[in-house]
Amino acid sequence: MRFNVQLNSEEMDGDDCNFPPDSSDDHSQRGSVASSATLLRAQDVLVYICGDSAVHLTLEGLGSVSVQELGRSVREALHIPDTAQDAFAFWLCSPLLELQLKARHQPYKLCRQWQDLLYRFTEASEEDISQDEPCLQYRRNVFYPKSKELQIDDEGVLRLLYEEARGNILTGRYPCDPEHWTGLGALSLALDEGTGLDGQQFSTTLRKKKLSSFLPAHVAMGTGGLLSTLRGKSNRQTGLEQKLMDEYRKIIPPAGNSAEPTQLLHQYLNTCHTLPYYGCAFFFGEIDKPAQGILQRAKRKAVNVGICLEGVYVMDVKEKHVLLGLHFNELSWDHSYPEEQGDSHILWLEFDGDEDGTPVNKLLKIYSKQAELMCGFIEFCVELKSVSEGGAAAEMDGEGGRSPQPAEQDGSNKNAREGRRGMLRRQSSVVCSRVHSLNTISYVDNGKEIKRLKPKRAASFFTRQVSAPSYSAVQVAESLEQG
Repeated sequence: MRFNVQLNSEEMDGDDCNFPPDSSDDHSQRGSVASSATLLRAQDVLVYICGDSAVHLTLEGLGSVSVQELGRSVREALHIPDTAQDAFAFWLCSPLLELQLKARHQPYKLCRQWQDLLYRFTEASEEDISQDEPCLQYRRNVFYPKSKELQIDDEGVLRLLYEEARGNILTGRYPCDPEHWTGLGALSLALDEGTGLDGQQFSTTLRKKKLSSFLPAHVAMGTGGLLSTLRGKSNRQTGLEQKLMDEYRKIIPPAGNSAEPTQLLHQYLNTCHTLPYYGCAFFFGEIDKPAQGILQRAKRKAVNVGICLEGVYVMDVKEKHVLLGLHFNELSWDHSYPEEQGDSHILWLEFDGDEDGTPVNKLLKIYSKQAELMCGFIEFCVELKSVSEGGAAAEMDGEGGRSPQPAEQDGSNKNAREGRRGMLRRQSSVVCSRVHSLNTISYVDNGKEIKRLKPKRAASFFTRQVSAPSYSAVQVAESLEQG
């Protein structure tokens, strides 16, 4: 399972990472260190981009080359205009970990510290860590606003963004409903083969490339046991092909013309933008499963935690749907370190809820060695968002105090809880939260201590919030009963 990590400046400052001093002595199994003379010579470097292709560069002084210097060479090779240079960032990636790098980072030095990173931020076994090797990728910057992405017209840049988004759709990292994945699959087919396929050509293309080239793998392959798969495979495949063909026929270009690639790319990305977790950085963790009985031992569920400029999204890795989605003004957060051997790092998310009509605060525990990273990442996104909103407000003032449109009012001034709870009733959508399926702690404050289910508005469990609450924070009780 892959997960994205953006290390903040406190975690990775300057050229070196602030790792525990004994980690490399106890665990790292590095190969021989290249000599200074070797690093000063011209070296071949492959920078991978989404879509199974790579940029081949020849660099001198590889050991001291920074991301900023490397970026100029890659942008020149890919013909990326200066107006879109902030849309992309460099990543070190492997099946175990993905790191978005900052401009001052030196990729070679981070590669030398890769095993230390794996020991610190993953639960991988020593054998897996010893065999893991990162590659350098050039992909979307998680801090690039979607509003700016909509203004891009360069086909090469749009193609890079499309390939990454397509990969996240097909692997299920971006959960989506049938109306989304059929439309996106049809657009992918049109981009690959054009919009002029007839029925026979369409079927031939699907037989050659398979449905999994256009639809999410868990959709194309199906779920269930072996017998049910064998019995229903033919009917299921036929149904999916028909749905894909129906959507493909809706892509109608201007009379007598083929649809322009940029038009199709924009349609694909615009559809992805309707998914709230598009462009998120992803972290891996686990949450408690609700107890099925008194004697049943507590179990955990694997989740992906997506964090972006808009909010936090907790997704079920197996079922490919959202368990919890919150904007930053709807939650408080914190993290805790292990207190004893065998304990886990925990990211705490607090949000409003109710039980039997009683307003309560709910706490969700996410177990992850990346809890501190997630907490810092949320804080950075909140700060970045507040700065951008402040700049936008100043710009509006300069334009004569233009009144915000209804959509802007909903996003900035209106308490989003009402809209979020309305969405919760649409449980058929994979995009909507499933709070009822979470094992959370519910509590209220009676003025002295935290208790469960008292009919009074709850005080905040944490001090980390987007803005000062109308109620005061309380001290953490020594123990909270698990709900």
